[in-house]
Amino acid sequence: MIDGHERSPRPRAVSPALLGAGGGDRDWVPVTTGESGAAVFRSADGTRYAKCVAAAEAADLKAERDRVAWLSDQGVPGPRVLGWHSGNAGACLVTAAVAGVPADQVSAEDLRAAWDRIADAVRRLHEVPVRQCPFRRDVDEMIARARDVVARNAVNPEFLPVEQQHTPATELLSRLLPQLGRRREQEAAETVVCHGDLCLPNIVLDPRTLDVSGFLDLGRLGLADRYADLALLLTNARETWQDEEQAQTADTAFAERYGIPLDHHRLRFYLHLDPLTWG
Repeated sequence: MIDGHERSPRPRAVSPALLGAGGGDRDWVPVTTGESGAAVFRSADGTRYAKCVAAAEAADLKAERDRVAWLSDQGVPGPRVLGWHSGNAGACLVTAAVAGVPADQVSAEDLRAAWDRIADAVRRLHEVPVRQCPFRRDVDEMIARARDVVARNAVNPEFLPVEQQHTPATELLSRLLPQLGRRREQEAAETVVCHGDLCLPNIVLDPRTLDVSGFLDLGRLGLADRYADLALLLTNARETWQDEEQAQTADTAFAERYGIPLDHHRLRFYLHLDPLTWG
């Protein structure tokens, strides 16, 4: 998510209590902001979150549960699985809250102060040994998702870069396909464990120290080209930076701290592919 819009419409909320997550309805407060298409609730004491979906979406939520549990076992900061409940009414994943503030909610000054820490945290995520990761989100899977979304005419133009919002999605996808062979080669040479939706709302900062407290929304985590993450993060941060000069300076600083020269063609490919995969 890179433009402040939710990826998909929020469905009618199903109470965590109804799905067996414990307590009564008064113990859970609906969360009306965020990027998830699920119904999300916070416990009254602020220590837990519950993500609830209809039965038809239970398999996807179960896959997210497995990713959250796996990443926690790798020592990467983020939520911990506290409970899983499923049945005819739907499914509910309960996780421990990650203390702090989403990085999109801090000032440009504070984001710049935290920028090196964010680069370090992303690098550590990408350094998790790939042989230990059972999940994939490679470029072929992304292209397959994009083909499906485009075929259903389900691309939301508000997710697209402004200059593409009046271009047919079929044309946008066709522009990317000639690059697929090259992107496969690059991915094979530099596969990492990617977050999959690495935008500022999914990075939590300690408001006092500006250290990274953890990563959120791990439903797309898997092995992929690091640029699938970097493209979203650097573009989304432009919504906080005060001007393009500051944005370019931040991109350069991130690349130096992370430890790579930026390949802008790869950044552009994944930036243009990602919006076609939501729908």
